Amino acid sequence: MHNPEGMAGTHEHGDDRKRPMARALVLAFAVASAHASSGAAEPRHDKVRGIVISTHTDGREWGWDVIGPTIDDVREVGAGWVATHPYAPIRGDGSIPFAEFDPDEPPAYLVRPIREAHERGLKILITPHLAYWGSPFSWRGEIGFETDAQWERFFEDYRRFIVAVARATREADGFVVGSELDLTLGHEDAWRRIIAEVREATPAALTYAANWTDYARVPFWDALDVIGIQAYFPISDRASPDLPALEAGWSARMDELRRFAAGQNRKVVFTELGYNRSLTAAEEPWAYRVDGPEAEALQESLLRVALTAVEAEPAVVGVFLWKWFPQPHSVGRNFQLATPRLKRAISDVWKHGVVPSPG
Repeated sequence: MHNPEGMAGTHEHGDDRKRPMARALVLAFAVASAHASSGAAEPRHDKVRGIVISTHTDGREWGWDVIGPTIDDVREVGAGWVATHPYAPIRGDGSIPFAEFDPDEPPAYLVRPIREAHERGLKILITPHLAYWGSPFSWRGEIGFETDAQWERFFEDYRRFIVAVARATREADGFVVGSELDLTLGHEDAWRRIIAEVREATPAALTYAANWTDYARVPFWDALDVIGIQAYFPISDRASPDLPALEAGWSARMDELRRFAAGQNRKVVFTELGYNRSLTAAEEPWAYRVDGPEAEALQESLLRVALTAVEAEPAVVGVFLWKWFPQPHSVGRNFQLATPRLKRAISDVWKHGVVPSPG
């Protein structure tokens, strides 16, 4: 959600990045879920319409009984996908001391959301996160090291973690090999080895969740099925942008993404997109600032315009909205999504095709 400088690799791969996407499972991203099994009248999903289910703890709620009713809630607004983001801690020396588990008998917090989503006719994306709390890093984009030994330790521990989670969640429909790890991108060979092992561990479609500032610097999109972007793009620098200004901002962004996607022979999925109830959310959508009720109209307009832009853009196959919490406390301190006002906005676009209109 931030924008420090990252690094990009320069390794050349000839015509690899021009090859068509051969894996049939990439259709998991290109075509969203079929009609849910309840028989309710819903439009056919031809986009990935997803919601990230976060937790108020370290992720235990994903394995609790409440996860099923929570998925019911997000399905009600038109979602065809959900996502979870299991954690592992990161230390300043590069070590990742995650709790080992048997991937053939994985913990409930990893696999129960998959079962509950599939039982309801939804698909699921797994987006492992490195938890930087208590480390020297203020966010994932700052994770980087000074010595070769630290880098080697990091990539070995990360490989063990990400492959274990991929194997444990192999019934999922999509899997993210890394999220916002901007300063690691210069280590292209290490990333390609990790991606190859993840391929062996899961049949899920694969992506990487690039920070919006660094997606063009990722050197291994050709090894993945879809371009993943944490879509906290600045949309307008106006103090109180109106709908035409927001629509123009997204039009410019989509032009940029369309050209990039064509050059990579890939489509784009927004692995995260969200807005705080903030008067500066249009210019700094990644920021944690939360204002009062006076910012609700801007928050709603931003979300409606973004969702409408995604629906209209062929190069972008869909979006995962950040973030929704399990019952009974579905709204968190920031990036509030499960409010009545925003639930209505999401449903309007996803279920009814209602586009924004002035006033």
